[in-house]
Amino acid sequence: MKVLMFGWEFPPFNSGGLGVACFGLTRALANQGVDVSFVLPRRVNIGDSHCKVLFAEEPGDVTLSTFDSLITPYITSQEYEEARKMLGSTSLYGHSLLQEVLRYAKKARALARKEKFDVIHAHDWLSFLAGIEAKKVSGKPMVAHVHATEFDRTGGNGINKFVYDIEKKGMESADTVVTVSNFTKDIVADKYGIDVGKIEVVHNGIDESDYIRGDVSLKSIIKLKEQGKKIVLFVGRITLQKGPDYFVRVARKVVDHDPDALFIVVGSGDMEWKMIQEVAYQGIADKFMFAGFLRGKDLDAVYQVADLYIMPSVSEPFGITPLESLMHGTPALISKQSGVSEVVSHVLRADFWDVDDMADKVLSVLQNDVLKFTLRRQGKEEVKNVNWKKAASKCILLYSKL
Repeated sequence: MKVLMFGWEFPPFNSGGLGVACFGLTRALANQGVDVSFVLPRRVNIGDSHCKVLFAEEPGDVTLSTFDSLITPYITSQEYEEARKMLGSTSLYGHSLLQEVLRYAKKARALARKEKFDVIHAHDWLSFLAGIEAKKVSGKPMVAHVHATEFDRTGGNGINKFVYDIEKKGMESADTVVTVSNFTKDIVADKYGIDVGKIEVVHNGIDESDYIRGDVSLKSIIKLKEQGKKIVLFVGRITLQKGPDYFVRVARKVVDHDPDALFIVVGSGDMEWKMIQEVAYQGIADKFMFAGFLRGKDLDAVYQVADLYIMPSVSEPFGITPLESLMHGTPALISKQSGVSEVVSHVLRADFWDVDDMADKVLSVLQNDVLKFTLRRQGKEEVKNVNWKKAASKCILLYSKL
């Protein structure tokens, strides 16, 4: 089975969970004998523009193809225009994000003429038009993989019409639409009018072997723990969708009852400065640490020392970070408005808007060692069964049917 796959990013050059998901899925597909050609819309420092990436001498491989583009994950029209201005005068890139998406699709069309494959698999809206063009020139079936919708990214507060139109066109043109949760499946059916019989749910996963790195704890944070500090963690893009403002409101309530609570924020995004301002306005700047974007051992270390991880997302199609937290033995409090809540049970749940309920649950974990130990032990054991091998097996069945 040969799959031509289009995506925005691929680790280690990723800025969010989409790249993690693409990496995990393609590796699991390769391990089960599927040949994947993964096409990136921008050139990154991976050596030759066409390079083959082998995974730990396991069977199968992934061919990674790239070409120059300004398209990056989660980019907005304004951010694209600002990035283009920084390059000065150039005729290579489109004048707008829409033009660049169309240029990407045109490049994909030419690439699809040269490649041999059985199925097309496109991840999210920036890749959908590329998938459609590949389908036109090859006649091969297409899978549209929805990791997030415009309704998730905006928190339901208005949508970008041209993004919505591309999402809808991609789903309508696809032979099968894959969503990362039933939560997202309902949005796709309700907001985009896609027949539920055409939608298949393939939950994301995690691989335990990626998180066995030994003791890599950060000494500076260990000192804080030795001083009696209790660490509450936020990991993710600091955007409206992820609920960082609710995280601050919860913190304000928690520190009134537990002054030893310390809140660490890992990530970056367009709401970062607003979040910092709100922390200062609430008078709890001494209770917060902003660590920026972390990966690898540094991220592992923060997970390991945290007493509780919170994901207060307003609308989360899935959410891989709670799985990472549980894999490190850190209890998690997650939004009920998330897809990951469908696959884990040994976590605490709350509505993102109910800051009183979230604060109560945070205090319960920080002040009850038995509860924290139980969540840690049961959660770590449960998450081992939420893996990429299962996700890849479901995709292979879909490929075979198509």
